[in-house]
Amino acid sequence: MTTAARPYRGVFPVSPTIFHNDGTLDLEGQRRAIDFMIEAGSNGLCILANFSEQFVLTDAERDEVMTAVLKHVAGRVPVIVTTTHFATHICAERSRRAQDLGAAMVMIMPPYHGATIRVTEAGIERFFQSVSDAISIPIMIQDAPVSGTALSPAFLARLAREVENVSYFKIETVQAAAKLRTLLELGGDAIEGPWDGEEAITLLADLDAGATGAMTGGGYPDGIRQILDPYFAGDRRAAMAAYERWLPLINYENRQTGLAAAKILMKEGGIIRSDALRAPLGPVHPATRAGLIELARERDALVLRWSR
Repeated sequence: MTTAARPYRGVFPVSPTIFHNDGTLDLEGQRRAIDFMIEAGSNGLCILANFSEQFVLTDAERDEVMTAVLKHVAGRVPVIVTTTHFATHICAERSRRAQDLGAAMVMIMPPYHGATIRVTEAGIERFFQSVSDAISIPIMIQDAPVSGTALSPAFLARLAREVENVSYFKIETVQAAAKLRTLLELGGDAIEGPWDGEEAITLLADLDAGATGAMTGGGYPDGIRQILDPYFAGDRRAAMAAYERWLPLINYENRQTGLAAAKILMKEGGIIRSDALRAPLGPVHPATRAGLIELARERDALVLRWSR
């Protein structure tokens, strides 16, 4: 059982997957990362996403991380589990397993493989219909450039109307705000959760377009809350000021460090012992790492003092 009622709103950052220096799973560090993210103000969490390095995990490791996190969270906040897979039945099985363990929602990309293998709109609709039939929790469709799949607002709105559990959309394409507006115009009440993504780099524009949630990196949910809370309270001027304050760090994560950011900050703050990425991914250049930490320290990000 989760502690937050639908519709889910606010910041649901992606949790990094924590490894030891040798690349093996560090579940103790994982639990500490989760505790920090909750105490830093996360309204919910997402695990096993691309920013979690889900693509370097075995199926057994995915299940181990999911089981450990959902047990440790124990309903304190809703948890979204990414269950993306090209095969319909595997995605459905992953989604059912996540639901059975207590996930509040699953996040799924449209089926794709490599640079050229894509599925037609009819095939994508059948895919999401089959996954929806296997579960009773919401599905968030992740609309991101990495899939190379064009998902028009009209098609997404149709999925929301016709596929029972498809009701949340994480939009992180170019001109996301315009897409969110059109999606809401076409989908109406069938769109339960229009969400922002891509580390919140377009957050204010997306909020103005109607976004009610943000899926960001996991390093500074306290900073994202400083933007969201006043905005949802009707104080756009305060939200704008907070966005301007945090945007240099958001931009640095988005353009310089990528998925390494949260782990770099968590290690620097003493939350985890290692910020290792799993091979073939390599470490961030020391100068780039220092730049990220400098920006976080200037903004007094909780990650750098939570465990002190």
